[in-house]
Amino acid sequence: MQLKYLKTLLTPQDGAAKVTCMAWAPNNAKFAVCTIDRVVILYDEQGEKRDRFTTKPADPKYGKKTYVVKSMAFSPDSTKIAVAQTDNIIFVYKIGEEWGDKKVICNKFIQTSAVTCLVWPSEHAIIFGLAEGKVRQANTKTSKSSTIYGTDSYVVSLTTNVSGKGILSGHADGTVVRYFVDDEGSGESQGKLLTHACPPYALAWGTNSIIVAGCDKKIVAYGREGQVLQTFDYSRDRSEKEFTVATCSPSGQSIVVGSYDRLRVFSWSPRKGVWDEASPKEIPNLYTITALSWKKDGSRLSVGTLCGGVELFDCCLRRSIYKNKFEMTYVGLSQVIVKNLSTGTRVVLKSQYGYEIDEVKVMGKDQYLVAHTSDTLLLGDLVSNKLSEVAWQGTGGNEKFFFENETVCMIFNAGELALVEYGSNEILGSVRTEFMNPHLIRSGPSWFYMLQHIMHHIILK
Repeated sequence: MQLKYLKTLLTPQDGAAKVTCMAWAPNNAKFAVCTIDRVVILYDEQGEKRDRFTTKPADPKYGKKTYVVKSMAFSPDSTKIAVAQTDNIIFVYKIGEEWGDKKVICNKFIQTSAVTCLVWPSEHAIIFGLAEGKVRQANTKTSKSSTIYGTDSYVVSLTTNVSGKGILSGHADGTVVRYFVDDEGSGESQGKLLTHACPPYALAWGTNSIIVAGCDKKIVAYGREGQVLQTFDYSRDRSEKEFTVATCSPSGQSIVVGSYDRLRVFSWSPRKGVWDEASPKEIPNLYTITALSWKKDGSRLSVGTLCGGVELFDCCLRRSIYKNKFEMTYVGLSQVIVKNLSTGTRVVLKSQYGYEIDEVKVMGKDQYLVAHTSDTLLLGDLVSNKLSEVAWQGTGGNEKFFFENETVCMIFNAGELALVEYGSNEILGSVRTEFMNPHLIRSGPSWFYMLQHIMHHIILK
């Protein structure tokens, strides 16, 4: 993973003016920053400042300077922002879909201690940690909150897995606790997972392991059940300071850990089954990094600092131009952004299984995407933005694709015809045939049975 400086969104000040938290919207269109002055600044995806609003105290009688905003997150539909505050409250602001829409508080959740961190993984469920050690859930539909589990130690960090269905909380005593809304058939355990040597302020959950770091200048990768996989020890490096924050790429295959004037970048190697460290990104006079946020399409990393600066970096493994019409940006082994250079529209092609994507091709009058992984085939319609990933054994790329139908792709391979509906992750049907011309196939008996199967599928849908 390569990080390339793009621009400064907020100019750092001469003294401490900490960026306390940042968040990218799931639709990639908005980016929010909150500094020590408790004002949320909204940017568009190009990094242009478009809007702002001032947060409010839990009780106005105590004044506007009696709390700090510790964390914030966008709702899954990108129209709301949840703000966690040290005056024992979470406010949910409806910010609307358009710039300049009126900001309205639509939910508030009063707690018994300071809210230290939060995530918003699913539609109505905000997961948050408290200074008293509890991890709780706030339901925006019912405006009620409930305890998921309790500990006796301050919650210093909170993160989710790639799917958003698993939660990790880091505590001041070094404990890391795991909770699943849905374990997705993994069979992994819940509850206390591990005890780190120091408070796990830098906590990230990658596809294949968990990264934890803190004030002891060590970055440790733990396995699915808490066993140590790798240790990166910088305790003898006098230029290194404590690790303050970590973030994982949307694909789960890259992790960035921030400290003082430095970003350390790690990429998962599926072939070796370990994390590989790239050359660190040294940024003189950046000072302590206090917040990190990765854009949901994986193309940008935002870095917030103790002095109030916000820097924007481009992220990619490699970038290429296809047919002089499309830009292919590989933001991870399993994730590629395809950009139409003439229209500026983008599609994110991603393997949901985390498989490495080989070369992406644009076919069928420049409308359809085709890519292979070791075990799957990815297809996509650039117009409708419908993407599919189906099980597919490697055949050396000898398939023939036909794109005459706008909803179904016809694939000929080794004497077999398969149909894949765009947007579906299962093969619609397959049949043996000696014909390679789709027009001839329509008159054969095999096509008749295939057509019956498809009609049955459509009726069921």
